[in-house]
Amino acid sequence: MTPSNSPASFRLRKGRTSIPGQIYLVTTTTRERRWVFDDFDAACTLCQTLHRLAELELVSNLCFVVMPDHLHWLFELGDKHDLSGVVRMAKNNSARALGGSIWQQGFHDRAIRREADALPAARYIVANPLRSGLVKKVGDYPFWYASWL
Repeated sequence: MTPSNSPASFRLRKGRTSIPGQIYLVTTTTRERRWVFDDFDAACTLCQTLHRLAELELVSNLCFVVMPDHLHWLFELGDKHDLSGVVRMAKNNSARALGGSIWQQGFHDRAIRREADALPAARYIVANPLRSGLVKKVGDYPFWYASWL
């Protein structure tokens, strides 16, 4: 069985929908949970990649946090775009810019059904470095974005 056809990879894709205008919370991890993004330049590169996808109108970024070994990303999917394709583009573009294969295959997604649920999801995302013990205050962590601020 190839890695892309592994049972875990299949379970991540099972039931996945891609709806333009839908808000999604996506989590994806680095290969073997390596701390790739504890490097300042690498984390900046991923942030720039996510902002570039918004400039291209593939997504509207609502919130994200780049953790040392994973990414939490809340966005509204652009018109005529595919969820898997957008995530693949973010991972491929950042990996290419960083010079190698850095991402675990697949990703976890959750559609945010009600707009009222987006802000609590964003609060959860930006508090991730605090919960992980990387900082004592949310504002001390440099690799996050929230459209509300």
